[in-house]
Amino acid sequence: QVQLVESGGGLVQAGGSLRVSCVGSGGTFRMYAMGWFRQAPGKEREFVAAISAGGRSTYYADSVKGRFTISRDNAKNTVYLQMNSLKPEDTAVYYCAARPASSVRVGVTGSYDYWGQGTQVTVSS
Repeated sequence: QVQLVESGGGLVQAGGSLRVSCVGSGGTFRMYAMGWFRQAPGKEREFVAAISAGGRSTYYADSVKGRFTISRDNAKNTVYLQMNSLKPEDTAVYYCAARPASSVRVGVTGSYDYWGQGTQVTVSS
């Protein structure tokens, strides 16, 4: 059983930057591939970014490519999402999630076994 706790959300002006973090515990963090998803009010949860267990491969939604960067530090059991050039449409609750390293469906919520409780990111115009 893996527990995930996100932090670092907040209010930022459009064009600004924010980094959210997710710390894992209760399992072998380095054996899991990780992902970030977000959910805005009235919308479905959507894929944002993912990273392989070893950190060598990363994947991004088209809407954030070039602005967001996912990374991980397995020594700290932590995955990060650096968000730059933020837009009001990036406003959402951001969730981190863990999936088995063997899973290849990186953008599918059903591929992920464990989820954090989310952290709110609000971008003002």
